[in-house]
Amino acid sequence: MSGSGGVHALVRRAHEERVLAILRERGGLSRAQIAARSGLSRTTLSEITSELLARGAIVVVNTDARDRAGSGRPAELLALDPRSGQFLGVDIGHNRVRVAVADAAHEIIASGVEEYRPARPWPHRLAAAVGLVDRIAREQGINLAALQGIGVGVAGPVPAGGSRADVLAAFSARFPAPVLVDNNTRFAALAEAGHLGRNRRAGETGNDAEAGDVLYVRLADGVGGGLVVAGRLVSGAGGVAGEFGHVKVDPAGGVCRCGKRGCLETVAAVRPVLAAAGVDNLGELAVRRHEPHVRAVIDDVAEALGRVLADAALILNPEVVVIGGPLPFAVPEIVTGAAAVIRAEMIPGEAHPLVRPAQLGDDDGARGAITACFRQSPLLTDYPNPRVPGSLS
Repeated sequence: MSGSGGVHALVRRAHEERVLAILRERGGLSRAQIAARSGLSRTTLSEITSELLARGAIVVVNTDARDRAGSGRPAELLALDPRSGQFLGVDIGHNRVRVAVADAAHEIIASGVEEYRPARPWPHRLAAAVGLVDRIAREQGINLAALQGIGVGVAGPVPAGGSRADVLAAFSARFPAPVLVDNNTRFAALAEAGHLGRNRRAGETGNDAEAGDVLYVRLADGVGGGLVVAGRLVSGAGGVAGEFGHVKVDPAGGVCRCGKRGCLETVAAVRPVLAAAGVDNLGELAVRRHEPHVRAVIDDVAEALGRVLADAALILNPEVVVIGGPLPFAVPEIVTGAAAVIRAEMIPGEAHPLVRPAQLGDDDGARGAITACFRQSPLLTDYPNPRVPGSLS
């Protein structure tokens, strides 16, 4: 999107978001009332509301006949359609795809998950993702015709056996909305940072400010992470910032799937931890975590993770370090152990980051993808541009 056409599209989108925001805050307003609050001309507002009505983003809920003085024609009252999906978040992981749909009020109105074998080919995973979106919309009665943005998170810097171009093509062919593709763990980081900010505004910590700089790491089938600065996700020059899983922790360690030896992922991902502990699953690991051999494995994981995060904290100076994923959820001692290492490695006398477990569940990647779509507002254009179906740039 470029030139005058691109500018026009951004302006129009800003007008749409202004109208949707007013209806989100006030509800049940006439066009005249919306015009008065938005500052838009009646002609522009008529065009915007007509398109939003046609897409199903808003509906006519009533008229002002009861409150109207005089004999003029009653004005229609417009409101958000509660079953209209405005933003779609998709998290395509190693062994499952998870989908969440948000309305114009930024509330999750539908979600679902579909599991598959970790060895399932990439094209099948992508087809499962698109199919799950269609099934959720059909079964939960969600209208996707008014989608404003789609965020798709994929495991790894690029999908195993595929590319981000495949994701863009699949979702752009199915849905007429801008598509943003990124790493699913970095999206999870954005969701966790947003959750911290909401809790602060609610007074949980006694601080009304937004969450500051947040460093996030996730221990799951792989190990990844992200850095959020002032509420904005840091992408890095190549879009792969936050790959903590591929920091070397043991030069003589095992070979990582990235091709290097001794990465954090060879020590702190779920499978190597289960293998080292001699257990079959995370449930058994949780039950047996106090046994000496299992506890020794957990301590090693916490030590390795803590050293990597301490180095990152010394360089980046985050306010909060969040440790998430199914592994620390099953074994919280990993978080407390890593926190102790981080505290010990900080400069004496200097403030050290707050280390805490993740607060969101397995839908954090999908929620973060939706949050990234919110950041695509023309008023918040600091996130990488999504690809718009039919555009050349």
